Amino acid sequence: MTLQQQTYEMIRGSLIELFQLEPGRITPEARLADDLEIDSIDAVDLVDHVRRLTVRTVGDLVHALERLVHT
Repeated sequence: MTLQQQTYEMIRGSLIELFQLEPGRITPEARLADDLEIDSIDAVDLVDHVRRLTVRTVGDLVHALERLVHT
């Protein structure tokens, strides 16, 4: 499984867990607001949830920011 697939599965699982969405509604093309009815407060909750799963150390944060800067 590629890193992109792992990331997708983590986010998909988070959307199901946090918002009780039907798994079939969650696709890479699904728009958060229009298709999944995720509002700005929900998006903050989602980002916080994903952050807790992926960023545990300062090094994790540095690595994540390096990836953002170099894309």
